[in-house]
Formats: sequence, C-alpha cells, structure tokens
Amino acid sequence: MSQSDASLNTTRNTAWNTTRRGFIAAGLGAAGTTAQTRKRPNILFIMPDQLRSCALGYMGNQDVHTPNIDRLASESLVLPNTYANTPVCCPARANILSGTYAHRNGMVANDLRLRESVPTMPAVLHNAGYRTGFIGKWHLDGGPRLPGFIPPGPRRHGFEFWAANECSHAHFNTQYFRDSPDPIPMGKFEAEGWTDLALGFLRETRNDQRPFFLTVQMGPPHDPYKAPPEYAKLYDPAKLHMRPNWQAAPGLPGPAEIAQYYGMVSAVDDQVGRMLGTLKELSLAEDTIVLLSSDHGDMLGSQGRRLKRKPWDESIRVPGLLRYPNRIKGGRRTGTMFSHVDFAPTLLGLAGVEQVPGSLGTDLSGAMAGRGPAAPESVFLQIFGPFQGDGTEDAWRGVRTDRYTYARLENRPWALYDNEKDPYQQKNLIEDRSSKPLVQDMEKVLQRWMQKTGDSWKFDWKDTVEDKGRLYSHGAFYTVEEYLAWERQHPEASKSAH
Repeated sequence: MSQSDASLNTTRNTAWNTTRRGFIAAGLGAAGTTAQTRKRPNILFIMPDQLRSCALGYMGNQDVHTPNIDRLASESLVLPNTYANTPVCCPARANILSGTYAHRNGMVANDLRLRESVPTMPAVLHNAGYRTGFIGKWHLDGGPRLPGFIPPGPRRHGFEFWAANECSHAHFNTQYFRDSPDPIPMGKFEAEGWTDLALGFLRETRNDQRPFFLTVQMGPPHDPYKAPPEYAKLYDPAKLHMRPNWQAAPGLPGPAEIAQYYGMVSAVDDQVGRMLGTLKELSLAEDTIVLLSSDHGDMLGSQGRRLKRKPWDESIRVPGLLRYPNRIKGGRRTGTMFSHVDFAPTLLGLAGVEQVPGSLGTDLSGAMAGRGPAAPESVFLQIFGPFQGDGTEDAWRGVRTDRYTYARLENRPWALYDNEKDPYQQKNLIEDRSSKPLVQDMEKVLQRWMQKTGDSWKFDWKDTVEDKGRLYSHGAFYTVEEYLAWERQHPEASKSAH
C-alpha cells in the first residue's frame, strides 16, 4: 500500500488498542454488566439501502403497501425533514457512524476504506458496555466487493457481533460472513435472511443482559429492480401514479421498474414488522430506541435522472422514524431538520452515552423529547466528484432548509427551488432575476456551512474513479489520491477499467 496506508498504521493500532482497553474496562460479558448500563436503552437502527422517503405510505404514497412501517410511524416521532448529507452509499454510511462529514472522515468517494482511526458510534457504545451488532451490507472496507469478508478487529469499528458482507446486490444469491473467511450462503431473498439473523441477535437478550445496539442494513430496495414474485404481483405498472416530475427516457426507470422497486419496499416492510414483533414478544419495545432511515434515495426517473448523488429530494430525502416510548412522545410529526451526521449524536444523547470524539453533528435528543436547544435551520449537502454511471457530472455543494433547496458547482450556482410553492422541484429559480436576493442569501448559508465544517473545493476530484469499478477492483485505498498514485504506477492493471 502507499504512504497513506503506512502513515496510518501507528494511529490506527493505537486507537484500536485504546478502544479494546475501554471494552475490557466496561465489562463485555453479561456477568460484568453494571447497574448503570442495564438502565440504558437498547438501540435498533434499521437501514434499507436506497429507500427514498416518498416511497412509503406514511409519507403520502398512494400506491405502495407498507403497513408495518406505517404502523411504526403512527407510534413514532415522524421526521419528514431527514436528509442524507452525501447521498451515496459509502459516504453516507461513514457519516452516520462517525457523526461527521465525508471530508472529515475521509469517505469522499464510494468504495474507499474508512480509516480504522476514525472514532465511531458503535465503538463508543461498546466502550460504554453495549453489546454491538452489525448485520447486512457493510460497504466501508474498500477493495474488491466480493467475496466480502471483513476480519474481526479495527476494520469493524467497534461491532462485536458480525454477520455481513462488504457489498453485494445479488439480492437472491447473497452470502455473508461471521468471524472466518468461510462464506455462508443465505439461500433466500436477502431482506428476509438478514432479518432472520437479527431475530437471533435479539433473542440473545435472554442470555446477555447488556443493552444492545443492533443495526440491520439490508440491500433492497437498491437496484437491480427485482422483487420476489409474491411481492412483485402486488403492483400493476399500468396503475401506478407517476410523480409529476418523472420523465420517460431511454435508460431511465419506468413504471415496470418502479413496480419492482415497490415490491422490494413491501418485502422490506414485512421484515421490519418481524423485527418490531420480536421486540414486543421479548418485552423490549418500551425501552428500545428504534430508528428507521436509509443511506440515500433513488431518483427513479424524476427530473429525468437515475439513482443518487443529486440535490433533489428523491435523492437526498430519506425516511426518518424515531420510536422510544419511554422518553419520546409518538404519534406526531416535527419539522426538525435531521441529517445523517446528527444520527450518532442524537442516539448517544438518548442513551446517555458520551459523544463520538470529533463529531460535528447535533445532538437533537433534547429537542425530540420536547426540550433542549433548537435544531439547525438547514442541512449541509456534499458530493465530491463525477459518476458517469448515474449521470452526475461534477462535484457540488448545497443546503436544504425547510423551504428551499440550493446547490452550486464550484464555478457557478446550479439549482434553487422553493419547495413550499414547488414541492416537486420543477421550476429552477437560479436564472430568475427576481430570485437574485434569495440566491445571495442561500449562498451565504452554504458558505457558513463550508467554513464551519472546514470544507472546501480542494477535497473534490475530477477523474471518474468511481466508474467501472476502478477504485475497488485492485485493492483497498483510503483516499482518491492514493488510488490515482497507484494507478500511475500500474498502468496495465488499470487499463481494463477505463
């Protein structure tokens, strides 16, 4: 590996050894659990991949069948203003675990490796005496996605229980790993398989009295758009209501693909119901924080675009349901601006656990419980480079307020929408002369975010390193620069990816 790999070794190992000592001090076994840790709430974080907020019944979708998630919404604090700061798989996952932005945790591109030295929420919770578990798609280890084994140790970032793979969207032919490199075939639609493992983890609370933090990160409804037959038959493409901003064009998802997407959403919904039912069966529901969200959405033809990495709501707006009966009053909605970097601070705040070192997100636990400081008035958005595979032309930065969406490229403002008057974002106001004062105001908001977080355009990259598997086909890299330096030294190995 290059110099960045070598230079991180000492820091990485020091951080991991310190964390291990903390784990031992906290008492990892049930016998060592203290009275204090027993009082802390459990946390279940459910994160389907690429689930856009507008594909759920409780958000007003009249086509999709999501009775379990809708029921969860009726019992939860509903957060319709929940957003992905960097709406693409790996950066979003790193932002959630670290409580900070991609340019700070290093995950500015898909398929980099998250530095072992980055402090994370599961490591903090494990230090505090929690039984931590990860089930599903990890996608933070870099390197070839298959076969997908991540060894025990610092690359698991504080997770004790492990049933996962790096990244595979073969939803009907998934394999996973525990603590050895021997693959375990799932043999069923992966949303169901991951849930089987989650129920086993939950039932272990009978033998392990520690509070738990479990996250279940299933691949569906991420493309390829193919649902199990029993769910696909729920949807007739000819009867779907297309969003007003949907555009038909070659290469874009149409009613047939959206029907399959909805079928996967309904399949995921059933698995959410199984997990919630098991919490109730085990008498854990009252004292378990349940957060349901996603890493990003899916354009699905809206705005004439596909997939993610875009500033429009279909890409950045994700589900936001928070249920914690012992502390948060459910059955209500709030306009609180809630984004991925806030997840860790808020969950840790609700659990009464110290914050992740270096976190830049906001602890909204007080605000969500009806007290405490006000939430941020806007959400900061970042994409750092192009991706031809989904039509993302260049890096951009943006902000989303309750009313407006604003995004710019390095050399010019790009998009401005009044989401109150134009909820489907069909009229870009950026060239409207009368909107010039608003553009200036939104630009000031964006610049404040960039200054506050230490962001700048120097973190961007122009080469299409995310396309055709270039960044992960030959090894694991921590930065785009590290990969490009390797590629210059191995031109023959990289030629097939161009």
